[in-house]
Amino acid sequence: MKVFIDCRMLNSGGIGTYLESLLPYFTKAFDCTLLIFKKQKESLPDTVSNTQIIETDIKTFSLKEMFCFPAALKKFINSCDIFYSPYCNIPGGIKIPIYTTIHDIVFLDIADLSSKAGTLIRKFFYQRAINHSKAIFTVSEFSAQRIKEKLKLKNKPLIVTYNAVPGHFSADSQDEAQKDNSIIYVGNIKKHKGLSYLLEAFEICKNQGLNCKLVIVGNADNFRSGDTEIAKRLSTANEADIQFTGRISDSDLQNYYHKARLLVQPSLYEGFGMPPMEALSLGTNVVISDIPVFKEIYNDFPVTFFKTADSKDLAEKIMQAFNLPSPHNIPEKYSFKNTSEIIINSLRS
Repeated sequence: MKVFIDCRMLNSGGIGTYLESLLPYFTKAFDCTLLIFKKQKESLPDTVSNTQIIETDIKTFSLKEMFCFPAALKKFINSCDIFYSPYCNIPGGIKIPIYTTIHDIVFLDIADLSSKAGTLIRKFFYQRAINHSKAIFTVSEFSAQRIKEKLKLKNKPLIVTYNAVPGHFSADSQDEAQKDNSIIYVGNIKKHKGLSYLLEAFEICKNQGLNCKLVIVGNADNFRSGDTEIAKRLSTANEADIQFTGRISDSDLQNYYHKARLLVQPSLYEGFGMPPMEALSLGTNVVISDIPVFKEIYNDFPVTFFKTADSKDLAEKIMQAFNLPSPHNIPEKYSFKNTSEIIINSLRS
């Protein structure tokens, strides 16, 4: 079976990691062709080195993608059996069966994340993906329920695949790290990530005498420009207490996870939420909000839940969890092998 895979979302946060982790399974199961940007070639997993690659400069979600996709490229795609995209962007003119993944619909569920026009545009692309797809994948039962609530499935199959820890986060061959006094946050500054509640809780913990440091993993400029309220707090923060890492490599992120006493994920909304699972796999305890998707995904894991959007309760849970021993016996509930099998079996059927 010839499968054409749109890989232009590689290196694009969680979606890129999801795709990168699935590619070795796809290329082993099918005769695959991968569509990439030129700069992404070095990011492809070694296991796909012998796979056919097509390079393009056409951006995802662009007018050119929808209306002016090259005729020769469309002809090649339509000579394949299946088109798969790890997200909801679909080039115009594809006539073969299409399969897409909608990870979450946070922009439809959380007000003020985007302008009204921006929300409508995103809804258009979500719905367009459903309309053009033979089946749609998503990463949690929570996301599936929200998609059913906000969009029109039109009897299309909606298949939950779940997410998983990337292979490079495996701690099997590593000794237990010496912990420092850091609390790590991994994510962006969008309001649904709840960073403002972590900053309030962190201040409470410091005032109560907890010797701790907050490490925020992400691009510092993006953090400062994304939310005015948080920007004001951060502008007056003591640099000895709060550290921005900027953009870092996977190996550096893994090192921060290893050293931290806690990962705190104070999200108000997620489609899945990978950082807690990554932290647990590297021996770091986790404090997370009790939002529905976290209760679904992490209910059987050794995590500490706090009341969502409650800074005082979060501070209390941080104080309780800060000196806990490293977590062990992490359930082997999710894996990209299992995820890939769900998708591959769906494509074959």
